[in-house]
Amino acid sequence: MRVTWITEDDAPPIVEYGTVSGQQYPFSETGTTTSYSYLALYHSGNIHDAVIGPLRPSTTYYYRCSADRSREFSFRTPPSSLPFEFVIVGDLGQTGWTKTTLQHIAAADYDMLLLPGDLSYADFFQPRWDSYGRLVEPLASARPWMVTQGNHEIEKVPLLEPRAFKAYNARWRMPYDAGASPSGSNLYYSFDVAGGAVHVVMLGSYTDYEPGTAQHEWLQGDLAGIDRRKTCFVVALVHAPWYNSNKAHQGEGDDMRDDMEALLYGARVDAVFAGHVHAYERFTRVYEDREDPCGPVYVTIGDGGNREGLAEKYIDPQPKTSVFREASFGHGRLQVVNATHALWTWHRNDDDEPVVADHVWITSLASSPACNK
Repeated sequence: MRVTWITEDDAPPIVEYGTVSGQQYPFSETGTTTSYSYLALYHSGNIHDAVIGPLRPSTTYYYRCSADRSREFSFRTPPSSLPFEFVIVGDLGQTGWTKTTLQHIAAADYDMLLLPGDLSYADFFQPRWDSYGRLVEPLASARPWMVTQGNHEIEKVPLLEPRAFKAYNARWRMPYDAGASPSGSNLYYSFDVAGGAVHVVMLGSYTDYEPGTAQHEWLQGDLAGIDRRKTCFVVALVHAPWYNSNKAHQGEGDDMRDDMEALLYGARVDAVFAGHVHAYERFTRVYEDREDPCGPVYVTIGDGGNREGLAEKYIDPQPKTSVFREASFGHGRLQVVNATHALWTWHRNDDDEPVVADHVWITSLASSPACNK
């Protein structure tokens, strides 16, 4: 488990932790400290990073950072077996709707949050990264948050800031160098949960993905290494949707789909979740733009609460492969119940009340004889 925190002043990169709340903790880990500057005008605080463990599954740990006795946090480790529940929400931002979404997420238990890009909407104004951290801290300090990048994380300025994803990579370090399939890049990676019953692939829409590139080669190897006799479900996250009947961002994920869709289809990936489009849409199982019982279920969940508003215009008539679509803020939950079934629900933020507006049972393609001939 990686813990990341920021201090304005110099402080030791130490995390002290244990299973009992209080001022005495039996375990501690010392990590590293970095910082960054942006456009010579902004200088980040001290960004501390420490990996703690080994940890017991399904266990609440209490911890403090940098020996700060004034603040104690707690988190619960994910379970080592099914059932397992993900919260999935994209394009979160930091608006009033964001706060509502976070309140709805916190109102019901879950094991891990997945975010397919567009986190803070800092958009070059770096203090927004700081305010975003304060906004999500109550949830991100209590459950693992696994994220991938969106277009709003690029923040590249020709000549002045030539390195893309500077703030994102400094603040949101993911386990790209861990596990059985290290990627070598913070912009794409994978990991297992529930004792290997679920494999999650986080892809990068805004780094090279064509055949022969590092990401494409890594993905090919990552998927080839999955043993579907042990891994019941495989899900992928990407920012720009590969299927989209909203008029916003039409075709922006098509090139990546052309280059990678066959890899996901061949590995019998069960579901693909995307952001970018500020609305909700669920497709049936699709491959090469046609309904296919062995293709993934595609979901656009870019409706977390961003400051750009909702994408309210859809293409008519609605494609046959598009099962449900609505321009409302909300979040989704994927509950992997057992080795064969997972329940997907979309929770609409309607009149400041959480409303379940769409749901579907997803059967594991690993359990389908027709898809494993």
